[in-house]
Amino acid sequence: MTETAQACENPNRSRCGGIVLCGGRSTRMGQPKLMLPFGGEVMLQRVVRILGEVVSPIVVVAARDQELPELSEDVLVCRDEEEDLGPLAGLAVGLTALADQVDCAFACGCDVPLLRPDFARAVIDRLADHDIAVPKEDRFYHPLAAVYRTTLVPRIHTLVRERRLRPLFLIESVDALEIPVETLRSVDPELDSLVNTNTPEAYAAALQKAGLARE
Repeated sequence: MTETAQACENPNRSRCGGIVLCGGRSTRMGQPKLMLPFGGEVMLQRVVRILGEVVSPIVVVAARDQELPELSEDVLVCRDEEEDLGPLAGLAVGLTALADQVDCAFACGCDVPLLRPDFARAVIDRLADHDIAVPKEDRFYHPLAAVYRTTLVPRIHTLVRERRLRPLFLIESVDALEIPVETLRSVDPELDSLVNTNTPEAYAAALQKAGLARE
């Protein structure tokens, strides 16, 4: 089946944007993860580029005073409304920014340099009429490798006001499709798209897996 035929069968893909969250403190890495060199670019640039092969537009959600690398002019940059509220609040910012242009968005962090375009496509294609499509590994969800409807913004705002900030609270309160991670190995055999680069050791391993030298 051709890519065009697949897109026609999966209309969500043509109405899906992307959200890249990068407002974390990078405490375990010891330096900003988004600025780590990865080949001829830094990590945030790489993740945005890879995700841009699948969806458009893309919004980067950063902390208020966070320094960002140069990004393509078609990438929208938004800032967290409050500090230290975590990924759920960042999702609300990103989904709000995209709501007039798309119906849903694939969300990830800035620390997944081994993200595969086919992985993102596979998750988007499973959304169907659900509110969320989220990979699940045993009892653990991967909320930053998932697709969210823009209509979830009011629900997320309610959870944030209640300081119920774990993405699990959102997943459990709406129509969420759980995707067993094993079913995604057909497009990402080692599930590299789910590997977060949070420590110097993980960064070194990701560079090695990508065939790149540490600068």
